[in-house]
Amino acid sequence: MADPRGFLRVRGRELPPDRAVPVRILDWAEVHEHPTGDADALAMLHRQSSRCMDCGVPFCHHACPLGNLMPEWNDLVWREQWRDASDRLHLTNNFPEVTGRLCPAPCEAGCVLGINSQPVTIRNVELSIAEEAFARGLVVPAVPDRMSGHTVAVVGSGPAGLAAAQQLTRAGHTVSVYERASAPGGLMRFGIPEYKLPAAVLERRLDVMRAEGTVFRCGVEVGVDLTGAELLARHDAVVVTVGSTVPRDLPVPGRELRGVMPAMDYLVPANHAAVGEPVAGAPLATGLDVVVVGGGDTGADCVGTAVRQGARSITQLEIMPEPPHERPAEQPWPTYPTVFKVSTSHEEGGTREFAVSTQAIVGDDEGRVSGLRLVEVERVDGRFQPVAGTERTLPAQLVVLALGFVGPERGGLADELGLEVDARGAFVRDDEFATSIPGVYVAGDCGRGQSLVVWAIAEGRAAASSVDRYLTGTTSLPSPVTASTVALRA
Repeated sequence: MADPRGFLRVRGRELPPDRAVPVRILDWAEVHEHPTGDADALAMLHRQSSRCMDCGVPFCHHACPLGNLMPEWNDLVWREQWRDASDRLHLTNNFPEVTGRLCPAPCEAGCVLGINSQPVTIRNVELSIAEEAFARGLVVPAVPDRMSGHTVAVVGSGPAGLAAAQQLTRAGHTVSVYERASAPGGLMRFGIPEYKLPAAVLERRLDVMRAEGTVFRCGVEVGVDLTGAELLARHDAVVVTVGSTVPRDLPVPGRELRGVMPAMDYLVPANHAAVGEPVAGAPLATGLDVVVVGGGDTGADCVGTAVRQGARSITQLEIMPEPPHERPAEQPWPTYPTVFKVSTSHEEGGTREFAVSTQAIVGDDEGRVSGLRLVEVERVDGRFQPVAGTERTLPAQLVVLALGFVGPERGGLADELGLEVDARGAFVRDDEFATSIPGVYVAGDCGRGQSLVVWAIAEGRAAASSVDRYLTGTTSLPSPVTASTVALRA
């Protein structure tokens, strides 16, 4: 382990400071700063990694879908063995620079130190290893030493698709990633704001994948530009990783008014503009009263985007009551607790309202949204009931619906490959991620349902091992999960 008394010597958490709010809202640069090689930052990492107790039963492993080896790389950081720390981190995670920025860190909720103290800053240590590794030239392409002669198509380039593609390329297969957008990355590139996950971070990793031999075919939509039959004829196996992209709607009067839109219709063009690719007719929050319906991370992303666009006011609505600020008794360690969180976007502006429901969206004479009619709600026998006398109208000229996603898109690819859909709206697959069509596999949110980026990477890695076994009869690729369990580890 690291320092046997480290958790006693260093009692609290330390994190690097973010860029100042008045400065960062003026641009789209990353909120968090990641100084590599900085003496003070490295000293802080040394202190924090020393707090890891190398527990006899490390519940951080249990909490992480990837089975990341936190105690091992904490120890290596404490010893300043950066190459070994990078190798150990990349052994289980293809994209730690992404999870280190986006993952909600269930590992920290499971940290044994968190029983009666503050957990180790695992996510920041993970991200720091990744950034130091790139800065020190430790991330190099893992080119396979032999080719299998098999070809694999990966449809979709989100975290599940990229993980599957990299694993299969390293196993010696010829892998082509088909992406209908103009560049790889899926919602990581266009749905996550630039100030949270810069496109340059993705490109840095994609360059490694290209050097390993993965081929990206962007601007190609399977089911439109390429038929399912053609895809199957060209490749020995297909991995479908198209994500869960159908937005959950808000079925209330006035939904059809102009200025009311799903979150991705707002975030995607904003992200294009942030990297110098403005989209004609893109919705802008400049000078408007903006209401974001939905209290999750995507809603927070909309808040931060509206702040940078110069909205007059921003209100984020959540139907659930405000969560407790401390871990509730009914969600004991090591479960992931529902607690009140303040994101960097919430620090920048806007207000949050809890326990409210939208009754209707109201508009002006020209068919454009002008406000939301709200009512406070309370939970009665498991159902939300309006509180009499609390109705009011909230001004709004832009309403963004950040209510999550209900499943993958139907038609096109799904119909041409003959993919079955279950009661949840997800594509059907077995425990090995295989569909009923020989050689066709499904991984990520399109099979699991809307979930975390870390789960998508885990499923992509596991599906890759199943595909490798299908093609060659055996595999040396790790399989961190099956499609039906959250506990099984390789």
